Amino acid sequence: MSNPERLPLPSHVEVIIVGGGAAGLMAGITAGRRAPHQSCLILDGAPKLGAKILVAGGGRCNVTHDQVTPEAYAGASPHAIKKVLRRFDVPETIAFFRELGVELKRESTGKLFPVSDSARTVLDALLEAVRGAGVGLYHPYRVEHISRQGDGFAVSGAWGQISAHKVVLATGGKSLPKSGSDGGGYALAQALGHQLSPRLLPALVPLTLPPDHFIRRLSGITLPTTLELRADSGKRLIAFTDSTLCTHFGLSGPSVLNISRHYLSACTESGEHPTLTINWLPDFASETLEAALQRGGRISVGRWLSDRLPERLAGALCTHSGVDPVIPCDQLPRESRKGLTRVVTGLPLPITGSRGFTYAEVTAGGIPLSDLHLDRMESRLCPGLYFCGEICDVDGQIGGYNFQWAWASGFVAGTSVSI
Repeated sequence: MSNPERLPLPSHVEVIIVGGGAAGLMAGITAGRRAPHQSCLILDGAPKLGAKILVAGGGRCNVTHDQVTPEAYAGASPHAIKKVLRRFDVPETIAFFRELGVELKRESTGKLFPVSDSARTVLDALLEAVRGAGVGLYHPYRVEHISRQGDGFAVSGAWGQISAHKVVLATGGKSLPKSGSDGGGYALAQALGHQLSPRLLPALVPLTLPPDHFIRRLSGITLPTTLELRADSGKRLIAFTDSTLCTHFGLSGPSVLNISRHYLSACTESGEHPTLTINWLPDFASETLEAALQRGGRISVGRWLSDRLPERLAGALCTHSGVDPVIPCDQLPRESRKGLTRVVTGLPLPITGSRGFTYAEVTAGGIPLSDLHLDRMESRLCPGLYFCGEICDVDGQIGGYNFQWAWASGFVAGTSVSI
């Protein structure tokens, strides 16, 4: 249903869902199934539906994670997030997709993917379920204005206007704007009396380093590391151990994506200058690495490191710390050994920024959950208005957590509008 000229809209429906991403599709399926007598449609402004679903997980779509807890999320309080997640949990998600004909498989990381390894399988199943639920799906129909009209709403765009008794905002945030989630939903919410969280930041986003930093010359190297974030006071804020990718602009990979929102958020705190460090050998603390180097005997420092790290990286770490890689471990002066240990286990990263919303997988910030009745995902400020998905101030770690929030919050919103 993609041609506005061939598919004119009705003048009035009971429910309009704005946004046809993961959360919006889930809300539509739930509403249509629970109240088949109720007219419901989804409006989406993107030329192609489901762009985020199709690119997720490298094109495989990481549908969820086998262990989803509120602690994997940031933004709203864990207690508030838990209230929504428990309404539609991981076993229910697995059963839902199985009923749609999409079997999921668990990988060693705990991530759940379709057995087809194709995101298209997930999107096609959701679209078919929307049709099966009797819900209209119209795109590209970008919603530009929503206003109160009697006991309902007037929803309009360049395509015209339609009235609805209830509206669900599932517009996404600002991440991957080419997919259609360009922040337009925030303006719609604000026009209806809502305020946003104090900050809107890219999350799950690669971080950049200065042009002359040696890491940028190691593009393509990937390995497990530990990234640690500390406040000005030295207090440890958070750390992630996972795969890290050196790139031509800086750093990416799961560890970097997970810590990015915490780093960027800390940077926006008044007067804060957080320190982000990397341990290239997560199994070694500084003391244990120094002791291990002391026991290295006649093996050269470069060889010792190359046995545990990619050779290019080992050489770069020696150069950066001013250590000759050919010197035997037992001849390495104490101060040089300590300096090399600091570079290997706690190298400060002079982050210059991020790759922004264009490359971010999700948005940090949005509509505060405190402004919603969480049992319904309904606005406390504007009765009849509901929210689900990324537009809310909830962002999860990499690994299917954000999709699980979409399924759960979409289910709650869709259930609520069908009452």
